[in-house]
Amino acid sequence: MGKGNGKSDVKLDLEHELPAAESGEETATDAGAAPAAAASSEIDKLRAERDALLDRLARLQAEFDNARKRAAREQQEFREFAAADAIKAILPALDSFERALKTPAGEDKDLRGGLELIDRQFQDALQKLGVQPIASVGKEFDPRVHEAIEMVESNEVEDHHVLDELQRGYKYKERLLRPAMVRVARKK
Repeated sequence: MGKGNGKSDVKLDLEHELPAAESGEETATDAGAAPAAAASSEIDKLRAERDALLDRLARLQAEFDNARKRAAREQQEFREFAAADAIKAILPALDSFERALKTPAGEDKDLRGGLELIDRQFQDALQKLGVQPIASVGKEFDPRVHEAIEMVESNEVEDHHVLDELQRGYKYKERLLRPAMVRVARKK
């Protein structure tokens, strides 16, 4: 084909040539349609990516807020446990005061008055901290707040009710610090 008169080369080129456009507008529209479609798909892709990132941001913000609240709650619980340990350390001294007050009044009424004053101050301080004594005498035995030391046959109170309190129990903010040690009545 290379050495001919050139007519066959021209003929071949005419067969592969595209038909000319009828107007200049169609050529411009066809040329602009491909980039517009590509731009539109690129915009959709960017919008989807943006939406995914905004969703991820919202989730991370919620997760951070939950972690912050959890940390604050754990700190509060730690403070309460620390206070509970300190209160537990004070309770034996309070028990000693209560036992001293249960002894018969002697000749020294000033000493007894001083002990009663100290006992009241302890009780007031504990109440301000949120410590409540557990009521026991005459109440039905509850193993969640009472520790039975002895079962005593008695007709004074109903069956399975607390007859006597040997050591007072306490709650701290609705949490049991120490159960009350009690004697429980049973019918003869």
